[in-house]
Amino acid sequence: MEKMKNADRLIVALDVNTVSEVGELTEKIGENVIWYKVGMELFYAEGPKVIELLKQKNKKIFLDLKFHDIPNTVAGAVKSVAKLGVDMCNVHASGGLEMMKRAADANLEIANKLQCTPTKLIAVTVLTSIDQEIFEKELGFESRISDKVSAWAKMAKDAGLNGVVASAQEAEGIKEKCGDDFLIVTPGIRPSFSASNDQKRIMRPFDALAKGATHLVIGRPITQSESPGESAELVLKEMEG
Repeated sequence: MEKMKNADRLIVALDVNTVSEVGELTEKIGENVIWYKVGMELFYAEGPKVIELLKQKNKKIFLDLKFHDIPNTVAGAVKSVAKLGVDMCNVHASGGLEMMKRAADANLEIANKLQCTPTKLIAVTVLTSIDQEIFEKELGFESRISDKVSAWAKMAKDAGLNGVVASAQEAEGIKEKCGDDFLIVTPGIRPSFSASNDQKRIMRPFDALAKGATHLVIGRPITQSESPGESAELVLKEMEG
């Protein structure tokens, strides 16, 4: 895989509720950031308007809605968001192999129909707000998180997906099973100047990239700082080590 520039690897999570806030925030952050993540709270509040705004600004969009339902429903949902022209979207790996296969097929179907580059389709493994104790005692898994993440990543690749969402702590194991071309999008990234908040399995930017992460998702340390533009620049510097 061709080495990506750090600006192509940083995804800023838009932790706001309105299109107007998105406009203000992206102006403050400036040209250093190419990728933005649109999550449930923002998309459910504003819908496609936020996608349209970001596309007007020539930004790349990760639509983070984490589809998890029966295969037919997820396939339809993937078709709907792919038509919006987003660059990346996701499903839950725990939905199973058939669900992910149907999602991948639907994604390619829309790309062929529209004659455009397919949306990158990735699978959520284990949320970074979950630690080993929660994984075992509340969710009922007996394995280590890292083993389950690697297994789900391999299943996602077998289903035809482009990558996974996973903690950087599991990135090495994913790369071993899935290879260098498989995307590893990592939330739970906390630069040196920020707090952990509700994340459990966290890592610093440079360390996450060294472990094998291909993209870093960072929200509050940038978006809720007094100077989002300067904070984004600091993160990019930390990615360089």
